[in-house]
Amino acid sequence: MTEQSPADERSSYRICPLCEACCGLEVRTRGAQVVGIRGAQNDVFSAGYICPKGYALKDLHEDPDRLRTPLIRRNGELVPASWDEAFAEVERRLLPILTAHGRDAVGITVGNPSAHKFGLLLYFSRLAKALGTKNVFSASTLDQMPKQLSSGLMFGHWLSIAVPDIERSDYLLVIGANPVASNGSLWTVPDFRGKAKALRARGGRLVVIDPRRSETADVADEHLSIRPGGDVFLLAGMVHTLFDESLVRLGRLAEHINGLAEVQAAVLPFAPERMAARCGIEAATIRRLARELAAAPRGCVYARIGTCTQSFGTLNSWLVDVLNVLTAKLDEPGGAMFPRAAAFAVNTAGKPGSGRGIVTGRHASRVSGAPEVYGELPMTVLAEEIETPGTGQIRALITVACNPVLSCPGGPRLARALDSLDFMVSLDIYVNETTRHADVVLPDLSPLQDSHYDVAFPQLSFRNHARYSAPVFEPPAGHPPEWQALLRLAAIALGRGARADVLALDDELAEAEVRKLAGDATPLVMQAVSALRGPDRLLELALRSGPYGDLFGMKRVDPAWALDSGLGADGLTLAKVRSAPGGIDLGPLQPRIPEVLRTPSGRIELAPPSLLADLPRALADLDTPAPEMVVIGRRDVRSNNSWMHNLPTLAKGPFRGTALVHPLDAARLGLADGAAARLSSEHGEVAVFMEISAAMSPGVVSLPHGWGHDLPGARLSLAATRPGVNLNALLDDSQRDPLSGNAVLSGEAVSLVAV
Repeated sequence: MTEQSPADERSSYRICPLCEACCGLEVRTRGAQVVGIRGAQNDVFSAGYICPKGYALKDLHEDPDRLRTPLIRRNGELVPASWDEAFAEVERRLLPILTAHGRDAVGITVGNPSAHKFGLLLYFSRLAKALGTKNVFSASTLDQMPKQLSSGLMFGHWLSIAVPDIERSDYLLVIGANPVASNGSLWTVPDFRGKAKALRARGGRLVVIDPRRSETADVADEHLSIRPGGDVFLLAGMVHTLFDESLVRLGRLAEHINGLAEVQAAVLPFAPERMAARCGIEAATIRRLARELAAAPRGCVYARIGTCTQSFGTLNSWLVDVLNVLTAKLDEPGGAMFPRAAAFAVNTAGKPGSGRGIVTGRHASRVSGAPEVYGELPMTVLAEEIETPGTGQIRALITVACNPVLSCPGGPRLARALDSLDFMVSLDIYVNETTRHADVVLPDLSPLQDSHYDVAFPQLSFRNHARYSAPVFEPPAGHPPEWQALLRLAAIALGRGARADVLALDDELAEAEVRKLAGDATPLVMQAVSALRGPDRLLELALRSGPYGDLFGMKRVDPAWALDSGLGADGLTLAKVRSAPGGIDLGPLQPRIPEVLRTPSGRIELAPPSLLADLPRALADLDTPAPEMVVIGRRDVRSNNSWMHNLPTLAKGPFRGTALVHPLDAARLGLADGAAARLSSEHGEVAVFMEISAAMSPGVVSLPHGWGHDLPGARLSLAATRPGVNLNALLDDSQRDPLSGNAVLSGEAVSLVAV
């Protein structure tokens, strides 16, 4: 969508890269200036919705702090350099480390923003493979790995995650999630508030369970407060109730399930009457919730970050899907359903209905022995892997669009560890609290200078779709796209040198993938995509080999679908997606079991042995004394990520880094609204400003994540004017969910003292 107005104003379509909602935007420009941003009314997915983050794209593009040239550390300072100088420095410093100490001496990390840049997401794996290191880390072990692990064990793939079909639902139980602020998390759902309002208007019911009366709770029919860390007891109590009261209804899934009897036996000790005190919700209410879910014609349970970022994260994630299965709410319209993404979804490839499933623990971290999960190690072991001498010690680090010094427990420890590295290189748009430690910083492009297709989020979307947005502005002369920067680093790691022909390397890697896909037809397929390079070529291959494509004429597109969609017998192609204003609507979610399953048995594994074996740990925790006060995080629609604090549109207004407490706690501790206090744990302390709020549960203090912009060397000038404090300075980096390795970010015992 590009139009020229009489006033020389241009309108361009852009997929918003600032949160999981991925809304379509209309960006109005005049010359090189952004003059306005609004929701794209013709977007088939978001239909004109926009939140404050979308407007802030202008701020991000124009931010004077955003890096536009590489930096190299000279005499202790990061100074501007050319691209050739930067890559030469990487080659000079990195290769000797690989040669002397081996592949595992290099660690690599990647953060959430990479999911919104498809060049970064698709080519990060190429760099990681070229490095050949076991020390791979991502933000997934800070917020979502429990859900990916439980979904993989039950359904056969890490991204076979069932999401609420909210537009056809009449009952939604939301636990530990705040989709009004996040617009979904592991659930891509623009304008959740509007969809929740529509659900209630048609007679549906929305129930929210959270230690804080969140923005989502404010639009719900009912809010129930839960003790932080008590979700496993609530969920197991509900599952117990379904069996105890003969409410289990499997529907058409009955013939596709293994492990029903094992689950029934496992939850026998979790009677609601025994769970109530530990989770803070009365037994009668636990039973009522189970009955409501069972009785709802169309509905499901959705739980997110609050249930994942705790010691029982994987158990919680598993029990949510168990509840949906046992009430016939999984894979049914209005329930929890599996999207059918147009590209890059492994659960649409290969033989439908069965597969290899997933494995974990193929290796373990060197110091703590934390098992590998989904090819990576927990982010919380990064510091100790750098600090601890011995074979395999991390001596060099590559970071890609991430800021673990702020986002990871033990941030101060990690900052010290980064200073001890022999070499560090970062790809990022800012010199932030993490990249300030780097020896070389390679700047990413502005999102408005890059093309985009959502790789991961259509696999999590409330409705099937395919959308592509071209660059709004041409990238600066001489500034390589991020995929080429990653390939150049890969070439260095492979010993081909900093001046290797990255386009030739890209051709080589693409042909290897095509050979797996097309076999003897590889030359024909490569010729068919010869006009494309980089992520666009990978996207064309993925679309043509995906569930709506014809595999370059090698498979037949369903004729009824081809006729209904209007896309023709060759199905979905990149050219068609590119030329469709606002994208292509691929329809509502449809039942996919058994086709979606990739378990070796071809069935839903309701009782994975590792999860059953972890349940006794929860039982043993039942009698743990409750701390007087614990801390939890929170999200705000204007500050989902730390770098958003540097954007004027999002940073304006009241300070959002306050510590929230209930009025009863404030009175007990002598705390005043707006006054300073000292918040401390066994692992650290921070000075906070108080906000007294009846939205909080007594005994719980809430401090948002992503703050603490007062560290020397960071170049976030606006954020530094109101730096806030880092929640993760209070948390223990050794505390993890033992199954997924996910960090424990909530429920830490704290004390609060007025200053």
